[in-house]
Amino acid sequence: MRKRIWGWFFFDWASQPYNTLLITFIFAPYVKELMGDGTAAQAAWGFGIGSAGIVIALLAPILGAMADTSGNRLRWIWLFSGMYVIGAAGLWTAAPDSFNLTLILFAIGMIGMEFATIFTNSMLPDLGTKEEIGRISGNGWAFGYLGGLVALVVILAFFAESAATGKTFIGMSPALGLDPEAREGTRFVGPLTAIWYAVFMIPFFLWVRDPKPVGTPKGAIATALREVKGTISRLPRTPSLFAYLASSMFYRDALNGMYVFGGIYAAGVLGWSVVDTGIFGIIAIIAGAIFAWLGGHADERFGPKPVITICILVLTFVAISIVFVSRDSVYGIPVEADSKLPDIIFYLLGALIGAAGGVIQSASRTMMVRQANPRKMAESFGLYALTGKATSFLAPMLIGVTTAVTQSQQLGVSPLIGLFLIGLILLRWVKPEGDPQAWQNDSSL
Repeated sequence: MRKRIWGWFFFDWASQPYNTLLITFIFAPYVKELMGDGTAAQAAWGFGIGSAGIVIALLAPILGAMADTSGNRLRWIWLFSGMYVIGAAGLWTAAPDSFNLTLILFAIGMIGMEFATIFTNSMLPDLGTKEEIGRISGNGWAFGYLGGLVALVVILAFFAESAATGKTFIGMSPALGLDPEAREGTRFVGPLTAIWYAVFMIPFFLWVRDPKPVGTPKGAIATALREVKGTISRLPRTPSLFAYLASSMFYRDALNGMYVFGGIYAAGVLGWSVVDTGIFGIIAIIAGAIFAWLGGHADERFGPKPVITICILVLTFVAISIVFVSRDSVYGIPVEADSKLPDIIFYLLGALIGAAGGVIQSASRTMMVRQANPRKMAESFGLYALTGKATSFLAPMLIGVTTAVTQSQQLGVSPLIGLFLIGLILLRWVKPEGDPQAWQNDSSL
């Protein structure tokens, strides 16, 4: 069992660079450099990520139900791992004249990552008792953050070059003879992410085993659609699960919006380079790894609900603060053009995002285990992904629209505040132990 748990941990280690390197800290700021205008880049990035979110929302619960029916989650993980690798590797071609292709490849990789995560998350209940899974989830998330940190240090030290100097963070030209003038060092972040995933998924596929598959029956898609439709229609009979899915839908959407736009925001508002944003990422990831581990122990002791509540409050404070930090003012107080105070404040906010973000994501998947029907775990995590993505287009689209209307990156991210608060309000109706009586009393659930 211990080897199986470590194998499961390696999925977090292998997949985290897509979030760390591509979505937030390296590739997103590079997109701003490609477009040359922070406002236009933030709007385009929002519409692109939002479109991928719609695809994920529509297909996630159906795929989960199919996995529950066939009993073979590993097969699906193999399939979506292929999409992850293809999408990430293809970002090597990112250039101003191929921006649409870049967004398509990014979406393919992102969809692969999200779908693979559905099936690995659904394995969590099999790794320990109800009391143990909070700690296991937290340790896995912390391990994933460490993987993201190592990958980020590698890309900053040896590949990602400054547009101004052509040198990496440690002052060398990009490794492997990559051309800094063509930004090949920064573009290599895509292939590096793909290679990283392919190598570090080996322990997962060697050590993690599923129950023996029963084979996919005829009409599997139709069966899955009926299962999902039935589960959704019965949600009012499980009010705690219903409330949790609704709550997490909003606060996870806001958190993802914060991750997706953090790099572009810092590049456009504070004028940070890819290297500056990478340092911001290192701080956030170190905080995330430490607090994900601590949060897992807090989850084990107090349960996930109070942990999630505290994290939402912290992230709401960060969302408000982001709107009030710019190059010429901090919380409404004017600062000199060469002041380092905005940078320092944003670094501190990054640490809070990393700390609270890691803890809330870990605690959220253990809360889902407590709320879910134990007989339909993959489908339940498919619904969890659905609610995480049903409005996942909302934060990017709201940010994209608000940014385009106000022509302000600062005001553009303000919708995140409202999304966090809605999630916090809905969390009030979530029972810490879910609806166990409903599952026991009604076999149709």
